[in-house]
Amino acid sequence: MRKIVVISMITLDGVMQAVGGPKEDTSGGFKYGGWSAPYSDEVLVGDMQKKMKPADLLLGRKTFEIFASFWPEHADNWPGINDVTKYVVSKTKKKSNWENTVFLKSLADIKKLKNLPAGRQGSKGSDIKVWGSSKLIQMLLKNDLVDELWLQIHPLILGKGKKLFDNGTIPAAYTLIESLSTPSGVIIANYRRAGKVKTGTIGA
Repeated sequence: MRKIVVISMITLDGVMQAVGGPKEDTSGGFKYGGWSAPYSDEVLVGDMQKKMKPADLLLGRKTFEIFASFWPEHADNWPGINDVTKYVVSKTKKKSNWENTVFLKSLADIKKLKNLPAGRQGSKGSDIKVWGSSKLIQMLLKNDLVDELWLQIHPLILGKGKKLFDNGTIPAAYTLIESLSTPSGVIIANYRRAGKVKTGTIGA
């Protein structure tokens, strides 16, 4: 079975919308695109390089279209991006000129992909990485399909925008497997799925 890893840059209030630039995603009247830029430093860049190591990708349609308009011509900045398989979840889009793109239509398709043996022919290891794709992430969380969360938590609050955790997310426990903070105040935290939420009495 392959692991699904969600990679997300978020604010303290969980906003993940339009990390990269002002025009990346203005839906809902979002005006803060590119909010992560002031926090870039050597530690954060190094962490991003680790996260961008070759692995198959699972993307929502909007994120895929953003990626497809940029990365094919800038692969020097993301080695292997053209070679890995890009799995795109979409009910409307069926083809792309970007090499190694496969379209999925349903939750059942995602489960089938996840249940394939790790290291199968044509795959880039056992991990399937999810970038952006807020609606897709909501579906994955709702159906308990997220094995790990790799987060960069930025020290600001925006008050509005698409969030990593939203309606439909089921209760779930995670174990912290790696963490550090950057000079600019970003907390890098990687979590692994740890089972059901445990409850008890405070102070017992």
